[in-house]
Amino acid sequence: MPTALITGITGQDGSYLAELLLNKGYRVVGVARRSSTVNSERIKHILDDITVVQGDLQDQGSLLSVLEEHKPIEVYNLAAQSFVPTSWNQPALTGDVTALGVTRLLEAIRFVNPKIRFYQASSSEMFGKVMEVPQKETTPFYPRSPYGVAKMYGHWITINYRESFNIFATSGILFNHESPRRGLEFVTRKITDGAARIRLGLAKELRLGNLESQRDWGFAGDYVEAMWLMLQQDQPDNYVIGTGETHTVREFCEIAFSRVGLDYKEYVVQDEKFYRPAEVDLLISDPSKARNILKWEPSVSFKELVAMMVDADVERLKKG
Repeated sequence: MPTALITGITGQDGSYLAELLLNKGYRVVGVARRSSTVNSERIKHILDDITVVQGDLQDQGSLLSVLEEHKPIEVYNLAAQSFVPTSWNQPALTGDVTALGVTRLLEAIRFVNPKIRFYQASSSEMFGKVMEVPQKETTPFYPRSPYGVAKMYGHWITINYRESFNIFATSGILFNHESPRRGLEFVTRKITDGAARIRLGLAKELRLGNLESQRDWGFAGDYVEAMWLMLQQDQPDNYVIGTGETHTVREFCEIAFSRVGLDYKEYVVQDEKFYRPAEVDLLISDPSKARNILKWEPSVSFKELVAMMVDADVERLKKG
């Protein structure tokens, strides 16, 4: 039984990836930071099937210990300070975890077992102020937030270790991917939760920032399959993962509210408080390389994704 190690296993992507790997016969080890209250809500249904250990991307020693003890053949680095607005409030912390944390993990792999296959979760936020449309693997980066800058460092240090130490280090440049497990602070989940609350009489309005921002949104459950496929190739490489479609926040609102029989225009209020200091206006992927080499295709459409999230929030709030 091969062992895979996932940092950030308690997050959206970590939970879906753990499910996928368990179904493929892996022994799954998840790394989570120590805290007085570990948030295991997303993985509670598989806790008996996985091993969760303490570790931290800010602590080199903990990473070395985990690799030495559990001997994974694959490592998926999904841990990060991943909320873009927080990266403006805590830029140094974002850099230490999201950027330098990648270096610490790669160094641990280099010392413990350089034959480990490594996946780095890169981000479309690295494209920022886009230099071409759509964005592909060779598109120049122009990040517009401390988070985007930190992810760009993690991306390039992954390539550097691949080329310098012959480590199987792959980088997946994932465009926005959502699910009912998305954190409530993210705009997509904020919208679906807000629509559900208003429908159920638990709220009267939803305050958002820029409704004209355009994103390439897909389903997180599809995207973790692409991560796994990257580590099954003969050679490590970089891959853009996305749907190739773009939609505005306004369109997301329209579909979400109509799902519960409401007109978003009557409830959504634009609030400058939620605007970014430097806005990323348009992100849209060219996933041709992933489709051709990985044979990967998204299975959930944009409208299906929004409906899935709204329905899940309605059910959750009814139970609550």
